[in-house]
Amino acid sequence: MKNLPLLFCGIFFALAFSFTGLILSSNIQIGSLNQTTQSLDENGNNIAGETLYPLKTAGLAKQGKQVYIEMGCIYCHTQQVRRQGFGADYERNWGPRQSVARDYIMQDRVLLGTMRRGPDLMHVGGRPLNADWHHLHLYNPQITSKGSNMPPFAFLYETHKIEGEPSPDALKFPPNSEYGPEEGYEIVPTRDAEALVEYLLSLKLDYSLPEAQIVE
Repeated sequence: MKNLPLLFCGIFFALAFSFTGLILSSNIQIGSLNQTTQSLDENGNNIAGETLYPLKTAGLAKQGKQVYIEMGCIYCHTQQVRRQGFGADYERNWGPRQSVARDYIMQDRVLLGTMRRGPDLMHVGGRPLNADWHHLHLYNPQITSKGSNMPPFAFLYETHKIEGEPSPDALKFPPNSEYGPEEGYEIVPTRDAEALVEYLLSLKLDYSLPEAQIVE
């Protein structure tokens, strides 16, 4: 028991150094970051009247982020564009520039991800993929991406019998698709599917930051 004070001090300093290294250093590095305009004036201040970035996710897209989390999308997709020389993200058109710490300051939960079984989604909303494509891809990825290892999320959709005019929200399958519904029926997205697609479309890295400019 005579070494108890020494043991206590050792535990205390170990925790203190860990806290300093992991929490305080990170807070010093990014804790003071705020929204900013795409460029600054001659004094290094935001330019009055210009849009502040990054934007905050709102509305249906915010609900879709929760669906994204619940569906486990984070286990196969990242949301971080690596800088040139650290991967082929630019060559794959996964983003027009690298992502930086400021890109995430408006997010209450940052979904960086650690595995890339599928493509990075940091800028998926900036690619030439509309809502119809995303719905088909979620319903069954084989429709849009033959050979994809992504599982289908057909349970996010409902099959309805067509009564009168087809629903404007019904999925638009390619002609003679083996995944389409039986004649006289249609497949429509649930609220969760609509929210998830809205979230995916909101993921855009189409703005510059003072520390990360998009070079045309």
